[in-house]
Amino acid sequence: MAPIAVYSLLLVAIVLEVIGTTALQLSQQFSRIGPSVVMVVCYAAAFYCLSLTLKVIPVGIAYAIWSALGIVLISLVGLVYFKQRLDLPAMLGLGLIIAGVLVVNLFSKSVSH
Repeated sequence: MAPIAVYSLLLVAIVLEVIGTTALQLSQQFSRIGPSVVMVVCYAAAFYCLSLTLKVIPVGIAYAIWSALGIVLISLVGLVYFKQRLDLPAMLGLGLIIAGVLVVNLFSKSVSH
């Protein structure tokens, strides 16, 4: 599988996980059936897509990218959609997470390019 395809699939997995986490919030502790179903479907599809990327990307690297970008994206969803505020330390921390993903992907020999 070409590197662009693998990373595209990883991005799809991340987006599905963020949609699933958003639906988890909207499910109101599983009391709303629609968001609960969306959550289960999105999480299942996200993990399937993630599993496919593990044929090429080492699990530690894939999971680092998955979790870091998921954290940043769900924080943005919280900020925009749920009107949750981020203070300066939270924004700095998110910036460090992004920097960490960039360092791993640009400089690590563990990443398949």
